[in-house]
Amino acid sequence: MSQIKNTDSGSNHQPQSWRSLVLRFSNDRACLAAFLALETAEILEQKKPANLVNLVNRDQACGRNLYRLWKEHGLAILEGSGLAVRVMADRGSSLLLMFYRPSDLEVLLQTKAARVFLTRCGYPNLEDLDASLDHLASRVSSDSFPHEVGIFLGYPFKDVAGFLGWAPLPYTCQGPWKIYGNPTRSLELAQVHRDCRERMARRISACSNPFKYLKAA
Repeated sequence: MSQIKNTDSGSNHQPQSWRSLVLRFSNDRACLAAFLALETAEILEQKKPANLVNLVNRDQACGRNLYRLWKEHGLAILEGSGLAVRVMADRGSSLLLMFYRPSDLEVLLQTKAARVFLTRCGYPNLEDLDASLDHLASRVSSDSFPHEVGIFLGYPFKDVAGFLGWAPLPYTCQGPWKIYGNPTRSLELAQVHRDCRERMARRISACSNPFKYLKAA
C-alpha cells in the first residue's frame, strides 16, 4: 500500500528532482539537509502527516551514502524543524525511517475513522502516539508488511480499505498509492503532494543554505 521513498539510484521511487539537486552541495550536512527537506516537503507544509523514507546503505552517484550520513548527522539536522523521526527498521543494508509532525499525526489518529480502522488492525493503545508507532514498527519487522501504514501516511481511508479488501471498491488506478473507487479525491491529494515537492525542489535549487527550508510551517 505504502510508497516508500528509496535512495537507491536504481529505484523507481527516487524523486527525479533529487538527481539534479544533489550535486549542488559539496558539504555532507548540507546535502543531507536538502535531501530531508525534499523528502518531508508535504509534512513541512502540513499537507501530509508522515512519510516513509528508505535509506539504502550504498553510495549514490554523487559518491555519498545517505544511510551513513543520516547515522552521523540526521538527528542534529532535524533539531528545530518541528519534525520527529522513528526508526521502523534498520537492516544494516537499509534503514526505514518514518518522518512525521507529532501534532498532525496525533490529530489524525484521534479521528473516529482512524481509531475504528486501527483498532480493527489490532492497535491496542491509540491514545498514545508513541505506543501506536511502536506497534507499527513491530509489524514492519514481522514477516508481512503492515499495509495499514497508509493511514499513518495520510492516504484516503477508502484506498487503504480497498487495498486490504475491507471495502467492495474496484481498483481504479495507480498513483503514488493504489487507488480504489472514485479516484477524484485521491488524485487531487496526490497532486497536492507533488506540488509540495516541486515547490521545495525550486527553493533548494535556488539556494545555498538548505537548512532554512527544513522548518515546519
